[in-house]
Amino acid sequence: MKYITIALAKGRLAKQTLALLEQSGITCEEMKDKETRKLIFVNEELGLKFFLSKTSDVPTYVEYGAADIGVVGSDTILEEGRKILEVLDLGLGKCRMCVAGPVSAKELLMKNEIIRVASKYPKIAKDYFYNKKHQTVEIVKLNGSVELAPIVGLSEVIVDIVETGSTLRENGLEVLEEICDLSARVVVNEASMKMQRERITNLIRDLKSAIHQG
Repeated sequence: MKYITIALAKGRLAKQTLALLEQSGITCEEMKDKETRKLIFVNEELGLKFFLSKTSDVPTYVEYGAADIGVVGSDTILEEGRKILEVLDLGLGKCRMCVAGPVSAKELLMKNEIIRVASKYPKIAKDYFYNKKHQTVEIVKLNGSVELAPIVGLSEVIVDIVETGSTLRENGLEVLEEICDLSARVVVNEASMKMQRERITNLIRDLKSAIHQG
């Protein structure tokens, strides 16, 4: 039996996904060993392989077929823009992608002024401002705490993930516009879906029922 390979984003999401998989009868005992230095974990009985990867790499592994299935946040899917099939919303890690900044920036957004936008997600920011708002902006990519950008005058606003909004409030910023809702999604390689359709759809079905039971 050919293995089905599943790529999981390192961290909290991987743990939550593994818990869901366990609910649906799919276990991988090797992955529970906190001391392990292994990169690939196998469940021989079910013909499954798992590996953990950096979040932003999951869609790449899936597009190129190194993984048949991946679990990753929809923010990463949108930002990476890979050719993959999005098949299931796991409802985990729910949050929003928003435009945020000081209250004074609200007027600049309403008047479609040319402004500077700082973000870890330049592709999502560009798509929102250029294609949805038709507003000309300069986008600055940052890798660290983007909340800092409007405070020190690097940008007028930011585009970032917002869960509770407490970090924004603590820094005198607020949500000015909502771009989209985000959560963890299951993605599948296009060729794998054709070649292994039955096994993959069964796995997705099991995950769906685990979500409903949970």
